[in-house]
Amino acid sequence: MTALSCPPIFNLMVDNKSAALDDVFVAMADETRRAILARLAQSEARVTEIAGDFPISLNAVSKHIKILERAGLVLRTVQGREHVLSLNAAPMADAMAWMNYYRQFWDERLKALDAFVMKKQGQKPQGRKPQ
Repeated sequence: MTALSCPPIFNLMVDNKSAALDDVFVAMADETRRAILARLAQSEARVTEIAGDFPISLNAVSKHIKILERAGLVLRTVQGREHVLSLNAAPMADAMAWMNYYRQFWDERLKALDAFVMKKQGQKPQGRKPQ
């Protein structure tokens, strides 16, 4: 078997986690979906109640809700003919952890830049407070 004919090796945990993170960022990238999440943060609601808050069709709102459900940010329960939605903020934790890693990365780089500039100017570095 040559190197070209070997099947690729994937780390399924990383791949699945990355796909889930992608779904969360995609879901939160849209203003309407963020507004739906904000509404559900107040209380659970029926799909028709959510749709009434927007100047778009019920079908369009349903498509937004499907994207939020795929990301795990919205949970749906069926009560008779009513579909009740609730917020599940847990998937946002991975997104926040990802952003915090890079915030820390850039904070460290900015501290180093600050120290370099102060040294060049002959001043003592002040040190930056973390945000």
